[in-house]
Amino acid sequence: EKPYHCDICGKSFSKSYLLTKHKRTHTGEKPYHCNICGEKPYHCDICGKSFSESGHLTKHKRTHTGENPYHCDICEKPYDHDICSKSFSQINDFTNRKCIHTREGPYSCDVH
Repeated sequence: EKPYHCDICGKSFSKSYLLTKHKRTHTGEKPYHCNICGEKPYHCDICGKSFSESGHLTKHKRTHTGENPYHCDICEKPYDHDICSKSFSQINDFTNRKCIHTREGPYSCDVH
């Protein structure tokens, strides 16, 4: 359920803080900065967005590259299924498999 709606673009969110954060994309508000000097010295070379911490820039850049550094320790694929331990290289395949286990949709699974 996503009861929080953006009055500008209509996008919906499950948590109020996510809506608040999203609205900043419309207003341009940038409330985060270095607590000492107020600067945001880390700049994205793709879109120009600025950050006060290098780790935030690193995480942001993944939105452009699609990089996912989190993966299964056994098979190296990025998603590991919690019910049957099958791993997938694409999130869409993982989501479809989850539907198989939860019996949402026309799929079935031999684990159940």
